[in-house]
Amino acid sequence: MMKGTIKISLFVVFTMLLGHLSAQNTNQVKVDQMIEKKAEYHKLTNGEMDGYRIKIHFGADKEAARAIRTKFSSKFSEYSTYEDYQQPYFVVLVGDFKTKLEAFEALKKIQVEFNAFIVKGKIRAKI
Repeated sequence: MMKGTIKISLFVVFTMLLGHLSAQNTNQVKVDQMIEKKAEYHKLTNGEMDGYRIKIHFGADKEAARAIRTKFSSKFSEYSTYEDYQQPYFVVLVGDFKTKLEAFEALKKIQVEFNAFIVKGKIRAKI
């Protein structure tokens, strides 16, 4: 009688183990599919998404914009800087912030040295 109970118990444990392994495999397939979709999305959008940057300069003088960008980069190397031309101004933008709160936290540090404000735009997505 005991051997029969042991066999049934082993069968139940084995069945449960197979079910658990099957569920893990299914979850991994779903994760892999999501990663592929995200990579495809980044290819379609050139790795850009909606977000925020901080504008630290705009003016008609291209050299002045470059000088501001260089000065900023030497003081705040942790932030990416971008030069843009928005007719008739040369603009210097800072950072790739997903949320306005992230941008605001950086703005508080930057405003000590530069006149700056937050602008909405396309940012580089971090993969």
